[in-house]
Amino acid sequence: MAASTSVSSLYSSLFNRSHTIRLQIQCRNNNRRCWRIRASSSSSSAVPGVDLTTLQSAIAKKDSGAVKEVLDHLSEVGWAKNWSSQSYVSRRMTSLRELTTLGIKNAENLAIPSVRNDAAFLFTVVGTTGFLGVLTSQLPGDWGFFVPYLVGSISLIVLAVGSISPGLLQAAIGGFSSFFPDYQERIARHEAAHFLVAYLLGLPVLGYSLDIGKEHVNLIDEKLEKLIYSGQLDAKELDRLAVVAMAGLAAEGLKYDKVVGQSADLFTLQRFINRSKPQLSKDQQQNLTRWAVLFAGSLIKNNRVLHEALIAAMSRKATVVECIEAMETAG
Repeated sequence: MAASTSVSSLYSSLFNRSHTIRLQIQCRNNNRRCWRIRASSSSSSAVPGVDLTTLQSAIAKKDSGAVKEVLDHLSEVGWAKNWSSQSYVSRRMTSLRELTTLGIKNAENLAIPSVRNDAAFLFTVVGTTGFLGVLTSQLPGDWGFFVPYLVGSISLIVLAVGSISPGLLQAAIGGFSSFFPDYQERIARHEAAHFLVAYLLGLPVLGYSLDIGKEHVNLIDEKLEKLIYSGQLDAKELDRLAVVAMAGLAAEGLKYDKVVGQSADLFTLQRFINRSKPQLSKDQQQNLTRWAVLFAGSLIKNNRVLHEALIAAMSRKATVVECIEAMETAG
């Protein structure tokens, strides 16, 4: 599922697509997602007794400090009860059995990139051109030779494009993937998980998109941004980012037998690991991944009502403020 590179890549201008440096999460193109750094505008949302205009303004200005301040204040007055409600994050040794017990389906295959969409696209192209080639071979005269030849060359052209410009092929696969009945629902569930977990951990969200090829959730935190650029992420901050990065994968794993959007999430996590100090061994990296999936999955499962409310809000293209309101009023 999801399109640029890097949460869904991960720290970007370092991430992809146009951004203005602020920590971002995710872009998925079929199986790629990128964490971005950019802002989005949101319209005002009215809540009885609570004025969210200041929050809307802070988000529009891309001011992470102001966004946090407003949310902290809303939490103090008893409205934003879920904001930063899971501030304590501590890594521990985690086994595959724990993931299975939590409800993650096929936990042993989570790190294996999905080829469902790619295979379906290529099979359709080859199958369709092969069928048309047989049909057109019945045309009279030279048409029965040249037309099948031209039709058959389409598969070779597709493969050539994939070799020369993988991005174009991924865009085509992304568009084709939209024909899967579960595709749009998967995207919403995946992105809503990133949004929800970031919110629970106290990382402000500036924007999101569920558009095909542009799926992402934008996070912003100036402190983390500086640590990422300097390659000085400590264990505490790495753990927080790892949990957010694995949230989409965990959400899919709790719902579906096969996870389709994990490649970008895993790539994003690896980028964060590479920007951390001290460096982790292979075994430590594997454990971090399992633990992050378990922790994110637990948060999603324990806040299922909030997650479903957020999925519904994002699916109707609600503003960020409206999404926050949906979560806070759902639970």
